[in-house]
Amino acid sequence: MNFVADILLAAGAIGAGLYCYVLSGRLRRFTDLEKGVGGAVAVLSAQVDDLTRTIAKAQAQAREQGKALVQQTERADAAGKRLELLLASLHDLPEAEQPQKPRNPFFVRHPEESKRTP
Repeated sequence: MNFVADILLAAGAIGAGLYCYVLSGRLRRFTDLEKGVGGAVAVLSAQVDDLTRTIAKAQAQAREQGKALVQQTERADAAGKRLELLLASLHDLPEAEQPQKPRNPFFVRHPEESKRTP
């Protein structure tokens, strides 16, 4: 009876050893940096770093563009105020006289010469 128990115990140990060997191979493939999930995690980590840098650059550019836009808006407001002042000052000017209609409906290039007779 002890002999059968020893054989079964040895068979169980050998089976557990094979099972551990298979699991270690799977785990090695799973964590492989080129083909497995470890590689995918490494690639995704690198992409996250790249995206973080890109977002930081985009935020810096957006801040600069925002400052430039604020400056241009302030300049446009100042120019609009000057235009309003100029337009308001035009209302104080007397109205311009209407030009008189020419007496002669024909165009004369040099009216002084047409008055002279040779």
